[in-house]
Amino acid sequence: MARRKPASMWSLETLGRERLSKYFYMREFLYSEIGNFHQCPNIPDDVELTLNVGRAFCTELLDPLHETFGCVSVRSGYRSAALNQFGNENKLNCARNDYPGECHIWDRSADAPIGGATIVIPWFADQYARGRDWRDLAYWIHDHLPYSEQWYFPKLAAFNLTWEAQPRRTISSYIAPRGKLVAAGAEPPENSKTRAARYRDFPSFCGMAQPAIPTAWTGEI
Repeated sequence: MARRKPASMWSLETLGRERLSKYFYMREFLYSEIGNFHQCPNIPDDVELTLNVGRAFCTELLDPLHETFGCVSVRSGYRSAALNQFGNENKLNCARNDYPGECHIWDRSADAPIGGATIVIPWFADQYARGRDWRDLAYWIHDHLPYSEQWYFPKLAAFNLTWEAQPRRTISSYIAPRGKLVAAGAEPPENSKTRAARYRDFPSFCGMAQPAIPTAWTGEI
């Protein structure tokens, strides 16, 4: 399927204002150190597909994380195909564009859309810095969210979190124990009771109170 180019009305500023979910806007995902330093624009080939995938990713995965743990920090969000290819060819920690698990190119395929980002949850990162096991968070996500892939990194316990319409449900890590913890279609090595004991001190799921919008407000001064 041929990709549609952004319409002329879609300036990058307009795109950044697009709201993806209750808590997230597109602008948070457009920033790229690679793009900024190497002057490689991070502009989608297919704006509509990018937004649709981003909305599903944020609504189904990031919003519940925000409502449970507070701040969710985006380390690496959307990448255009051109930017990701540049990063891969120059060994800047970007996977190949055709790698099946590449989650940053949200508009790569309309037939099999995949979207995700590298994120940090500060609430957990502070505990990880003091020795907490990354698997505590991985199993909480496994038991609460419809993710497709989790992939953990040593710095800040940052991890790739991926959305797909047909989730694969895999967990991998570069933190010990390294490798694939949960393969697609497989059960985790720890049963549900043991997993739950790992995160028994976590906040309640989506239990964070948000400021209410005043029902009596009329907008009049």
